[in-house]
Amino acid sequence: MTSMWKAALLAGAAWSTIAGVASAQEAPAASNDVSVDEVVVTARRREENLKDVPVAVSAFSAEKLERSGGTDITVLSQTTPNITVQTARGSNSTLISYIRGVGQQDPLWGYEPGVGLYVDDVYIYRPQGAVLDIFDIERIEVLRGPQGTLYGRNTIGGAIKYVTRRLGDEAGAKVRATYGSYNQTDLMVSGQTPVGGGLSVGGAYALYKRDGYGKNLTTGADQYDKDVQAYRLSAEYKPTQDLFFRLAYDKVVDKSNPRHGHRETLPTVGNYPILDIYDTQAGLGDKNRVQTEGLSLTGQWDATQNLTFKSITANRKGHTQTLIDFDGTPLPTLDVPATYDDRSFSQELQAVYSDENVQGVFGLYYMNSQASGEFDTIAGNLGVSIADGGKVNTQSFAAFFDFSANLTDRLKVSLGARATRDHKRANVFRFFYLGATPSPYQGGANRPILQVRTNYDAARTFEQFTPRISVSYELSDDLNTYASFSKGYKSGGWDMRGDAFITPQTTQGYLPEIVKTYEAGLKGYALDRHVSFSSAIFLSKYTNQQVTTQVVVPSGIASSVDNAGASTLYGAEFEATAKFSQHLTGNVALGYIHAKYDTFSRFVPAGAPNPLNPSTTLATGQVVNVADLYGFQNTPQWTGNVSLTWRADLAGGDIAITPMVSYRDKYQQFEQPLPALDQKAFTLVDLTAIWTAPGGKYKLAFTGKNLTNEKYRTGGYNFGAPTYNNSVIGFYGPPRTLAGSIEVAF
Repeated sequence: MTSMWKAALLAGAAWSTIAGVASAQEAPAASNDVSVDEVVVTARRREENLKDVPVAVSAFSAEKLERSGGTDITVLSQTTPNITVQTARGSNSTLISYIRGVGQQDPLWGYEPGVGLYVDDVYIYRPQGAVLDIFDIERIEVLRGPQGTLYGRNTIGGAIKYVTRRLGDEAGAKVRATYGSYNQTDLMVSGQTPVGGGLSVGGAYALYKRDGYGKNLTTGADQYDKDVQAYRLSAEYKPTQDLFFRLAYDKVVDKSNPRHGHRETLPTVGNYPILDIYDTQAGLGDKNRVQTEGLSLTGQWDATQNLTFKSITANRKGHTQTLIDFDGTPLPTLDVPATYDDRSFSQELQAVYSDENVQGVFGLYYMNSQASGEFDTIAGNLGVSIADGGKVNTQSFAAFFDFSANLTDRLKVSLGARATRDHKRANVFRFFYLGATPSPYQGGANRPILQVRTNYDAARTFEQFTPRISVSYELSDDLNTYASFSKGYKSGGWDMRGDAFITPQTTQGYLPEIVKTYEAGLKGYALDRHVSFSSAIFLSKYTNQQVTTQVVVPSGIASSVDNAGASTLYGAEFEATAKFSQHLTGNVALGYIHAKYDTFSRFVPAGAPNPLNPSTTLATGQVVNVADLYGFQNTPQWTGNVSLTWRADLAGGDIAITPMVSYRDKYQQFEQPLPALDQKAFTLVDLTAIWTAPGGKYKLAFTGKNLTNEKYRTGGYNFGAPTYNNSVIGFYGPPRTLAGSIEVAF
């Protein structure tokens, strides 16, 4: 995309906003059947019209997601401005999320995410198994910017809310079958029925199967295949008009083969050519299993017309057994078998109040969690296996409130705050074993430890106060403008890979990071409700940033999670839906972000290359400021999306055809620029066609994704040194795929 087109897009977005404001009272009257629908969200823990929420929120109904052709939540990267949501490098169902430049690429236990994921208001605190498939849902909401007041720690980038469909009091069932490219074979079954006495039960089952986009030429197994089963069971009880209870259980089992990555550079040893981007010659194997499950109980009591009490109790656990072959050859040059385990219990209590002049929520939150794991680094050229492991226990307490008051008919002020206390206990070890075979922790032969590099216990308490204030003013019944300040907090911790022999300071851990964001926005309807739109500009100050760096040194890999420094981010976002006629609707989303490090203090161990002069190595470990050399990862400067939906009657039913074009500017995979891995700008073209029979009993759908067969990286690893056979590998997004489905409702 040229600079001229970028400017034109931004100018068009700005023009649309200005024209909407100017024309809201002047446009000719429109009939109701060509006005846009109102959108209700629960971004502030209570139901509100999207126009009235002083937060940058994107909302996607189940129908809108279906028209986008998305099968899991990674489709949000295409439809939402300034966001990256993708499958982690080397994984099939581990989630990597960034919003406005803030997030987490490292899914290691003990390292907290920067974007909060919630399923029915239950916090999913670990990224393993969090690439949620889209089935049996009501909507997804994306909240951009720090959400520390209502959603707590680790939402400094924002939050993603996955809201499932309630059962209701009518019996029904649906069956959907899909077949597509690469032998894609999906099945989804859902149903619900009232039992009597205010009790309803229901459930959903989804099976996702697909052959790989490529092959492991060493083992013969598929690469980039899919083998996932998901279950959801629930019971809802409404004994009176004022009481509601929901018991829900969910489980996901992912048995897809591990993704070993594509070699981007030729090895220094062996004749292993660069293959097709989806192929590999990895020799580590094909064992992979991710299982997550959770049980939650939600209770709601409408005590009065204005006051509601709510309780959310949840218990979750997960287990991952996986492999990553970092060198992409049959040799055990850099092989990593890994095991992760996690469990959590959480309890949240809310009191929600609403009258004509005051609306708000007060709450208490408690979570007790444990994340643990172990992985080997089998370094064939060094003749050793390095075992890294440990666990982190966290107890988190918080009290919060968020209230809005009408000062006049048009002017409203909102004030919120959260006090959080996290107590963490950690155990971290790093052992060297002689022999390039798995350690005893990964089923290898029992043998004595060659060298203890790290072995310590630590405990620390982190406390933070995160306020939010906003002022909103209704310019008219259809237009609302706001300005806000919010603070977000991401908890501190310890580097689970830390090598205390090379970097002794690793035992001290790292501090929490903070984001303070100033935001202004304009939302509402224009052209007599032919158009709905939302726009925002923001400025964020990011301090104590936690950054993972890994450096190849003669004795192995030196990992460090540091509070690298501080940065400034600013940008703009625009989203709009326009109903041009009874038959034609359009959507547009545009995001711009400028992210720049003010300081980036990186510890470089002795013997490692000097970042300021790569031709030399450092004789002693030093802290070096590399702010001018480094940039933000997974943060394209521009993101955009345009779609049109044409609807008409066909064969007595309704057909909806939606072409969609999404654009992502160039971006880095890591803070340090790496031409072999960094992704150039790319555009994806998708198309869906959905025919619904009268009454909605039958539905036929066709989906085409990435129709131009764009090749683009979603992640990578860089160990480009002779010690590790020049191992630079990349992971890629899906190629062109076509699929057809049929759905029957009973």
